[in-house]
Amino acid sequence: MNKLNVGLIGFGVVGSGVVKFLTERKKFIARKFDTEFVIKKICDRNIRAINRTGLSKSTVFTTDYNNVINDSEIDVVVELIGGLKPAEEIMMTSLRNGKHVVTANKELLAHKGKELFTEGKERHRDIYFEASVGAGIPIIKSIAEGLAGNKFNGVYGIINGTSNFILSEMTKNECTFDYALKEAQQRGYAESNPTLDISGMDSAHKLAVLIFLAFGKFVDIKDVYTEGISHITHADIEYAQSLNLTIKLLAIAKKSDDRLEARVHPTLIPKNHPLASVNGVFNALLLDTYPTGDVLLYGQGAGQMSAAGGVISDLINLALRHKLKSAARIESLVKENPTLKLKKMDDIEAKFYIRFMAIDKPGILSVISGILGKHGISIASVTQKIHKRSSAVPVFMLTHPAKEKKIRLALEKISRLAIVRSDPVAIRMEKF
Repeated sequence: MNKLNVGLIGFGVVGSGVVKFLTERKKFIARKFDTEFVIKKICDRNIRAINRTGLSKSTVFTTDYNNVINDSEIDVVVELIGGLKPAEEIMMTSLRNGKHVVTANKELLAHKGKELFTEGKERHRDIYFEASVGAGIPIIKSIAEGLAGNKFNGVYGIINGTSNFILSEMTKNECTFDYALKEAQQRGYAESNPTLDISGMDSAHKLAVLIFLAFGKFVDIKDVYTEGISHITHADIEYAQSLNLTIKLLAIAKKSDDRLEARVHPTLIPKNHPLASVNGVFNALLLDTYPTGDVLLYGQGAGQMSAAGGVISDLINLALRHKLKSAARIESLVKENPTLKLKKMDDIEAKFYIRFMAIDKPGILSVISGILGKHGISIASVTQKIHKRSSAVPVFMLTHPAKEKKIRLALEKISRLAIVRSDPVAIRMEKF
């Protein structure tokens, strides 16, 4: 029987789920994989609150992570505290102490992935991170192994359950953003401070992980264009529906020649596209590959057992490999494509949906369209809501393909017009 001693740092929702999963599936794992996982030590800030069901009497509890990462008998450290500090020190020291690492920390991987993988390579120790993107959906393994040998042309992901739930609620129940956010918080789908999710930053962290896996490029997170969903209104959703479109927060990476687009923003997509039917807290990733073709991965992208399942799959894969001397897996994660450069957001071209709140006066459309025309932006269609005396009304426009920079400059000028009552809203339309 293969036995791995595990040190678990962070015993919150996911950490306790890992123990629950290992307890429920202990006999199956032993029978199928000839492996036993022993939780030797658990570190958490509040060890008194730990439910010890399923844990061995010999399991040691501590509030000091150094007691875990410096224990010579521990084979693998599972880091589930998230964030940058002290997670970076925990992972780096664990690798230097000859331990493998399993983590769900997409933020740390997005910021320090190259340094961590390099350290793992030098120490001949592995880093597994399936649960960092899509929880238990086998996204990481599919890209790194299942589709090995393919060329990746594009990655399109709904990879934040909180934002997807909010947009789904706004669509289904015709409610405001604020109402949908409160509903998400009440159901436990959103944190009390949801900024990381609704700003798009959580998706950006995950996209950075996907980019170095699929394209061999470590990107600086500040170079990933990131836009959230808080400015989306039900009027935008309603108008999109009238065009047989839906709005999703998409994480997008597209390669053309030696240029790579990396962006996260609300996106209009056709209702008949597979990603349009991904609702609630579910996640999905569409991979445009050659020669395999399109591959769609779909499932619960959040939740205790889904995330725990991703961690367990990493532990099992590690158990089947950890005695191998070769460090080929970790070496492949460090290798970069030296010719691949990021494309500037200003140079990206797309069709745009634009919403203005403007006073209903004669000639306003000609003023707005004149500014767009001067910036080389061609209008495909215009819709104006019914006149309401002494109030601003929404004006909806669809453009032909236009450069991002031209749209931005035109909207900046339009927003300064006296007839415009709020900042214009622009949503990109994605061509798959």
